[in-house]
Amino acid sequence: MREIDAAEITKTVTRLFIEANYHLTDDVLEALQRAQDTEESPVGKEVLGQLIRNADIAAKEQIALCQDCGAAIVFLELGQEVHITGGDLNTAINAGVREAYETGFLRKSMVFQPFSGRVNTQDNTPAIIYTDIVPGDKLKIIVAPKGGGAENMSRLIMLTPSAGRQGIIDRVVKAIDEAGSNPCPPIIVGVGIGGTAEKTMLMAKKALLRKIGLHNADPEVTELENELLRRINELGIGPMGYGGRITALAVNIEVFPAHIASMPVAVNINCHSSRHKEAII
Repeated sequence: MREIDAAEITKTVTRLFIEANYHLTDDVLEALQRAQDTEESPVGKEVLGQLIRNADIAAKEQIALCQDCGAAIVFLELGQEVHITGGDLNTAINAGVREAYETGFLRKSMVFQPFSGRVNTQDNTPAIIYTDIVPGDKLKIIVAPKGGGAENMSRLIMLTPSAGRQGIIDRVVKAIDEAGSNPCPPIIVGVGIGGTAEKTMLMAKKALLRKIGLHNADPEVTELENELLRRINELGIGPMGYGGRITALAVNIEVFPAHIASMPVAVNINCHSSRHKEAII
């Protein structure tokens, strides 16, 4: 059994949330640069240039990439041979979120009683934490600050099996068309297929963590990813909704077995500020 101090978890969470809000990952930056090279719309090309410049300024000045610093989403892969000492795991994570949003000067966006009072929690907690128990004696922490504009465009579509592959394509493309400029394109589209309503929604969100350019290991799913990306970019929404060929940088799909009577499909979107960082303790 390996022991990990809760204080080390707090420190790591703090660092990751600040880094995620200040720095785009290399795969996203490279995808934006490729998009600028291939975008045919002059306005779209200019917008992409501004997004790249924004990322450069944020990194150099150590300021947030976007005014919406997101809900604090945390994915954990907790080794079954790990024992947390010195405190509770979830408490340690929330302490890290609290410290990051305070010392990193990140906007705090979480509110209590969302249907009435909507009083700001003042520290962006509580975090939204998903924990998987895995073999080993390590703790992997992935943070993903999730902006409200993109998250509002999420969709759960409970299809019947008769809808088939074409039904999935039609409904996912429709969801992106209806979203329009709201999720601040160019976007990354996460798609979950199968499982149950809650399982497929979580798969769609986790699909956004995959690096741009990496496809699903199943060739059939890879083909579907490519077709959806092509269809979405044919919509003409373009960078920030000003029109153009580049509406999405990637479509990432995760698939899980489904009940014989159902075929759940979920869509989750990251804006061009596709933020996530990870560390292993």
